Amino acid sequence: MTRRASLNRRLTLGLAASIGAAWLAASLVAGLVLSREIDEVFDGVLREVAERVLPLAYAELVARDDDQTVQNVVPLSAHGDNVSYVVRDASGKVLLQSSDAGRRRIPLDLTPGYHSTERLRTYTEVAVRGTIVVTTAEDLDHRRAATFKAIAALMWPLIALIPLAVAGVWLTLKLTLAPLNAFRRAIEARGEGHLVPIAVRNLPAEMLPVAASVNGLIARLRAAIAAEREFTANSAHELRTPIAAALAHTQRLIAELDQDPRRERARTVETALRRLARLAEKLLDLAKAEGAALYADVPSPLGPVLALVVDDLDRQHDCGDRLAVAVTPDDGPVSRLDPDAFAILARNLIENALRHGDPEEPITIRLDDRGFEVANAGPVLAPEDVARLTRPFERAATSAEGSGLGLAIVAAICRGAHLELTLASPRPGHADGFQATVNWTGGIAAGAAKLPEA
Repeated sequence: MTRRASLNRRLTLGLAASIGAAWLAASLVAGLVLSREIDEVFDGVLREVAERVLPLAYAELVARDDDQTVQNVVPLSAHGDNVSYVVRDASGKVLLQSSDAGRRRIPLDLTPGYHSTERLRTYTEVAVRGTIVVTTAEDLDHRRAATFKAIAALMWPLIALIPLAVAGVWLTLKLTLAPLNAFRRAIEARGEGHLVPIAVRNLPAEMLPVAASVNGLIARLRAAIAAEREFTANSAHELRTPIAAALAHTQRLIAELDQDPRRERARTVETALRRLARLAEKLLDLAKAEGAALYADVPSPLGPVLALVVDDLDRQHDCGDRLAVAVTPDDGPVSRLDPDAFAILARNLIENALRHGDPEEPITIRLDDRGFEVANAGPVLAPEDVARLTRPFERAATSAEGSGLGLAIVAAICRGAHLELTLASPRPGHADGFQATVNWTGGIAAGAAKLPEA
């Protein structure tokens, strides 16, 4: 599956690239403008040198003899050897020149003003009625080097600007998108029964309609789940009432028949009705476990729920001292697991241990911050039998009564609540028995703080 780039990454790279491209374009434009400005500055230097040389050249022409040799003098420009000059008379004879003029080979017969050759930029000025011609010259390579250095000075900051721009844009976007990321995490935390409306604090105005739509959807889901739970409760009541009535009439019939041979047939009907009542209850529990109502709006301790389940089973099965319950802390872990869902989970695991465990051995029950555990003594099950026990209506080889739905209900609750169910036979540290462990790791029962509020 192709991994999609995050919005943060896309915007960071896009904005950084845009900033870099804009800086590069601005540097190129500035380079062109700067190149023209540099040309004007250096042209001004050529003219300045020519104007400074003219008085010297005139004085030299007046004071010298006709056969005097050419006089070489140091450059008059503050730029050193970058600007050379040569002074000629009307016939082109050199009267005066800078010490480096010879190597630059300044051309003759230049008209007044600026001229450019392949290698030189010159400025010529004529004075004293055409008898003195002053030409100043500069290598074009010097100008190009100066222009390149100026443009490079503009470009170098780009190298430092790009990583700084990426870091700045990334940090800005991270802070800007933080409310959106929190909103996304809040949506991910919803579902499967945890349908508290999402807070819209700090969300940008553009996201408020989206948040309103999501909260509207959550409200509709809550209503649908509430209707489903109400239907389940009503169905349970409607099913239990006629079954209980039929069972009561059957039991009365058994009492009235006393020594009648038909009494055994009535007992068979009674057994079937009891089995039907248990099956209806298990099917309703399975429907609830596979539904979405596994989260409570307010965290609550699980210890009191377990105590009610144990007391109820003790009254039904007369367990005596067979149930060894250990709860830490006193009220057990605090969780957002729905109390009814946990009661169904605990009841099915304990009933499974009572029904299939060794009746002469205790059943150990542990509830703490790590998880919920039920273990019983009994025969060892084959690994393939253990693997299929969480399927509906699957049972191991046993003569005990049961519907084959108890562990399927527990597994459905664990899947919906993101809890880890582990079945082991024999019990860890023993040579026999069976142990079911529900680990809170990664699930909603791992602590109230694990579940985001918004």
